[in-house]
Amino acid sequence: MKKEDKMYLNSTNSVKEKKIRPGRGIGSGKGKTSGRGHKGQKSRRGVAIKSFEGGQMPLYRRLPKRGFNPIKNNIVAVLNLENIQKLIDTKKIKNSDKIDLSLLKKLKLINKKIKKIKILGNGDLKDKVNLEVDFISKSVKDKLSKNGSTIKIKNN
Repeated sequence: MKKEDKMYLNSTNSVKEKKIRPGRGIGSGKGKTSGRGHKGQKSRRGVAIKSFEGGQMPLYRRLPKRGFNPIKNNIVAVLNLENIQKLIDTKKIKNSDKIDLSLLKKLKLINKKIKKIKILGNGDLKDKVNLEVDFISKSVKDKLSKNGSTIKIKNN
């Protein structure tokens, strides 16, 4: 087939190559097996050999395993002021105690996997408390300074 035969003019009078239609007879050049060779997995429709790199060690096996846990594992517990007040009311925490990560873990109020605490300002505190936390919101800072409580923010 000549190159002129493969080209035709479309409606905008520009030259466009003719689309190859495999499986339309031996005269088309892509007939019978449609350029897929004979038999085998790759000749079948809808089959791909995923991640096969021709015998080379595949990428997913070359890279090291990183384990189950995420690389940056900063699990932060969030406590509201109303939650702290409920704990004081139910006498799980004394208001004289220093409320920090180790105390909350010891009383099993937070999970042992948690590494940091943040206090949020939902609710109010009636009692003075002694807090040692990693993060604190602005509203909590205002409420606790009016209350007369002591806050220590750890350096991260």
